[in-house]
This record gives sequence, C-alpha cells and structure tokens, in this order.
Amino acid sequence: QVQLAESGGGLVQAGESLTLSCTASRGTFSSWYMGWFRRAPGKEREFVAVIRPSGGSMRYADSVKDRFTISRDNAKNTVFLQIDTVKPEDTAVYYCAAGTEFGTTTRGYTLWGQGTQVTVSS
Repeated sequence: QVQLAESGGGLVQAGESLTLSCTASRGTFSSWYMGWFRRAPGKEREFVAVIRPSGGSMRYADSVKDRFTISRDNAKNTVFLQIDTVKPEDTAVYYCAAGTEFGTTTRGYTLWGQGTQVTVSS
C-alpha cells in the first residue's frame, strides 16, 4: 500500500523559514500531481499549493503565493513546501496529497498523508 509521510513541522518563531517534506513510500510518484493543504484550528481544510508531475508548473492559494514555494524531486519521491517569513496565521496541520488533477480542491486527490503540525509563535 502506498503511503505519504510528511515531515518538517514543529514550533517556529514568526519571521523564520520552514520547509516541509512529503515522501511517497512507493508508486509512480513522477506521474502524480502533488498538492499541499492545511487545516487551521477551528477551520476547514484549505488548498495551499499544487505542482504538476513534471514540476514545471505550480498553483498557489492567493493567501500564500508570496511566501510559499512548492517543489518536487521525482528521483526521491518527495515534494516540498517552503514557507518563508512564517506568520501566526500559518499555524495549522499541513497535509500532502497525491492526485490526478491540477486542482485546488480536495476532489481529485486520492491519497493523503497523516499531516504535520506547524505552530508559529509570535
């Protein structure tokens, strides 16, 4: 069974940078669209970013596009999310997901990781 495992979360100070990673245990990673979503306390899960299988194109939520960067290394079955100048409102559980669409909703993503907690202190 294919699994996605996120890592890199933790407690960070506002203004710092953070990079999250998500590695697939197996499968044709290089054919998947890979997305990042997050769920803040008391809120629904929301789209953050998505990257095409080739890594040549990305989409971002408007709220994060100036500070977040999604990238991937298909040779390592890993997708990354770099967060620059973290803010308290970035506090959330961050999930990676694999799918078949260049989508900004949870629809089309069929495989999800367990999530990694990011807590930003002010």
